[in-house]
Amino acid sequence: MSNGSTFWRDPALPFIEARGVADGRKVCYSRHSHEGFSIGAITAGRSTYFDGQRWHEVEAGTVVMMNPGVVHACNPIADQPWSYLMLYVDMPWLRAQGFEPLGQTLSTAPQLYRSLLALYEGLTDSLAASDDKCLAAERFFGQLREQIQAAPSATAQGNERVQRAADYIRQHCTEPLKLEDIGEAAGLSTSYLTRAFKQHFGLTPHGYLLDQRVRYARAQLRQGRLIAEVAHEAGFADQAHLQRAFKQHLAATPGHYRSAH
Repeated sequence: MSNGSTFWRDPALPFIEARGVADGRKVCYSRHSHEGFSIGAITAGRSTYFDGQRWHEVEAGTVVMMNPGVVHACNPIADQPWSYLMLYVDMPWLRAQGFEPLGQTLSTAPQLYRSLLALYEGLTDSLAASDDKCLAAERFFGQLREQIQAAPSATAQGNERVQRAADYIRQHCTEPLKLEDIGEAAGLSTSYLTRAFKQHFGLTPHGYLLDQRVRYARAQLRQGRLIAEVAHEAGFADQAHLQRAFKQHLAATPGHYRSAH
């Protein structure tokens, strides 16, 4: 692709995925979330970063961290060049290492930045053994757990009915859903649901539904499934609709993502 975007995956390490972007000027994300934990590094230039609560300007040397389900975005500033790398990691594997969601969304610690770059280089090295890559990942996330405090336990999840609406969307994301359906399931009027949902999640119910459908499609495409089949199964009207949503949420086409290795 023109922005130098590359994805890396290894069947022997299904719990982790990497992405690198050499020219981020044309890479624009809608607010979105991931099922797993994400961690990235700005390797050149400057960009904006929304961490779920506020916007930051970040520059080369900054590490950004996104807990599962947290709505975030990272985009260019005007036409300023920037580049970055990302790791997407499954939470079941991380929890098996004793790792939990973090209480910090960014860091400028030089050692953490260098360690993340070294892990990325090791993972994407085609000559390195998968066992060595796995050990390197275990070592990195073990050290990260010691460097960054865990997030506080979520004792209060906000409006219980808004949570119920989100649960309903997640459970039925591949089905045709109307706002009235979601409101009825949560016991909320559609007007209140829209306002409260946006305040709590940073997305409208429709935006959250699209985000969940893109997550589903991403998981299916990782298995090499046909794009048209995935689009239909994920609840999109057609392949073009999936294409638009995928590019907005992941700044990549489904074809480019599916072909990664």
